Amino acid sequence: QVQLVESGGGLVQAGGSLRLSCAASGRTFSSYRMGWFRQAPGKKREIVAHISRGGGSTYYADSVKGRFTISRDNAKNTVYLQMNSLNPEDTAVYYCGAATAVSTTPEQYDYWGQGTQVTVSS
Repeated sequence: QVQLVESGGGLVQAGGSLRLSCAASGRTFSSYRMGWFRQAPGKKREIVAHISRGGGSTYYADSVKGRFTISRDNAKNTVYLQMNSLNPEDTAVYYCGAATAVSTTPEQYDYWGQGTQVTVSS
């Protein structure tokens, strides 16, 4: 079993940056693909980015390409999401998830963190 805890959210002005972290418990972190999702009020949870077990392969939603970077440090059992050039449309609760298979859909993720709020003011 994997427990995930996100941190790093907050309030930032448009154009600013934030770095989210997701710390995992357990010794099997490196066996999971990791993803960042977000959910705005009244909307479905959507993929932001995901990363392979070793970190060599990444995927980004079109809406964040060129602005966000996902990375992981398996020695620290942590996955990161660097978010630059933030805009109000990025406002949402951000969740990290762990999956055994490649997927952009939340239903395929086995474990979730509690989420961290990101609010971007205009």
